[in-house]
Amino acid sequence: MKKLLRLFLVALFAFGTLHAAEGGDRFTLKTIDGKRLDVLGVENGISFEKYKGKVVFLEFWGTHCPPCLMSIPHYIDLQKKYKDQLAIVAVEVQGTPETMLKEFAKAKGMNYDIVPHENAPAFIEYVQARSGWEGAIPFLIILDQQGNFVTGQVGLLSEDALEGVIQTLGKMNKNEAKHPSTPSSPASDSNSSK
Repeated sequence: MKKLLRLFLVALFAFGTLHAAEGGDRFTLKTIDGKRLDVLGVENGISFEKYKGKVVFLEFWGTHCPPCLMSIPHYIDLQKKYKDQLAIVAVEVQGTPETMLKEFAKAKGMNYDIVPHENAPAFIEYVQARSGWEGAIPFLIILDQQGNFVTGQVGLLSEDALEGVIQTLGKMNKNEAKHPSTPSSPASDSNSSK
């Protein structure tokens, strides 16, 4: 647990924070299999309409990037294991044409959403502007179940570290559901009606 916390702190200081959105920035990303992902820039993160209630790994990657290629088996395994809790969206930023990207993803057995660069230039610029990301890949943004920014990381993370994030956020989400932060009491409700 200390190692995971240290990883979060290192990543947080290395990355900074995702600056607050001006509000209402909307994008539609089309994946290589024709799926449309509606995305909204929210105050503390990025919300994927289709994936509300799931942890989202948003990775910017390339087909010619060795660390990016090393992460693919991790993501495949994690997507299988946590399919009900996790969504992975990988935006290819090296300009591999969509037809070649489809063949690449099929050959690698990629079981998560792949968005070609040609379908996401405005979204990529938006993320760069909000995060200060300068284009080094792989670049991973982790969003919680409500789309709030958790952390960001340039470089490869181990499968164990990524799994730890999923488990930690899953526990935190369950605790929040059991203990809402602003419970209403009967006494305060009766005072408000007077």
